[in-house]
Amino acid sequence: MGRYLIRRTLFGILVLVVITQVTFFIFIKLPPGDPAYRLAGKDKSDEVLAQIRHNIGLDQGYWVMYGRFVKGLVPWPGEADEFLDPDIYYSWSNKVEVKEEIVERLPVTVTLTIGAVILWLLMGIPLGILSAVKRRSAADRAGMTFALLGVSIPTFVLGLLLNYVFWYKLGWAPPTGFDLGDSLWQSVWEGKFLLAWITLAVTSAAFYTRVVRGNMLETLSEDYIRTARAKGLSERRVTYKHALRASLTPVVTMLGLDIAGLLGGAVITENIFNLRGIGDYALASLDLTDFPAVMAVTILAAFFIVVANLIVDVIYAALDPRVRYA
Repeated sequence: MGRYLIRRTLFGILVLVVITQVTFFIFIKLPPGDPAYRLAGKDKSDEVLAQIRHNIGLDQGYWVMYGRFVKGLVPWPGEADEFLDPDIYYSWSNKVEVKEEIVERLPVTVTLTIGAVILWLLMGIPLGILSAVKRRSAADRAGMTFALLGVSIPTFVLGLLLNYVFWYKLGWAPPTGFDLGDSLWQSVWEGKFLLAWITLAVTSAAFYTRVVRGNMLETLSEDYIRTARAKGLSERRVTYKHALRASLTPVVTMLGLDIAGLLGGAVITENIFNLRGIGDYALASLDLTDFPAVMAVTILAAFFIVVANLIVDVIYAALDPRVRYA
């Protein structure tokens, strides 16, 4: 197990290095237009454009620029030198260090992710189990109707609909939105994240309901389940100890990748509910052609996905005894 974790960790580091190279090349060497031209404002003389390119480091060599890009992501020890200049990795739009923006906005995205994950697990897994155990019953049809509706409604439609009905028309929900100067815990306590949580949870819970139901139905038809019943085990024990445990393996895969994706920024949901998280930061940076900020969010999302895959592989062994690591 230890050797496997070391190999996977080294492979994850290699993947991240490749992703940083590709991301840096795309956004710096193949950008949609000259960033200096947009940052120059009204004065677009050659002298001004050259000065802007020098200020943001676009006139340096490729590997010098890449080294400074990595320096902006990884806290290297020791004093900075001419090659690793920490000042190069500032946002082009507001001259704020990108790492500071990420650290400031990440708690908002983490809060949104945790609340949504708890809600969709509480909805999706029980509904999937109930639909599988009560196959072709009214409960099964109701669960599948919920899954069909949840999968069919886009996130931006559901978010706007919930905001309009429960806040604007009925006044049951508090005004949504979170500014970076607000208290995060106070906003959570006041319910400002509630509609955003529900928006993400309904869509994801629909997928989880369908997956859990399908896996449970397949597992309940296995020979070892019939053997467990023949030995006199209670139906509750057969369902929850044997069938459910084997059915959760693909759910763990989905959950790990879903959490990683949300931590990388729920762009649509954060924008609808005016939550100043990672997704909102990425969207605003794209609009301003602020490539350092966009690159930082891209690498952050890749990091979460790599870590999530490693954690999922480890959890597999605990859920499924048939999984072994050489």
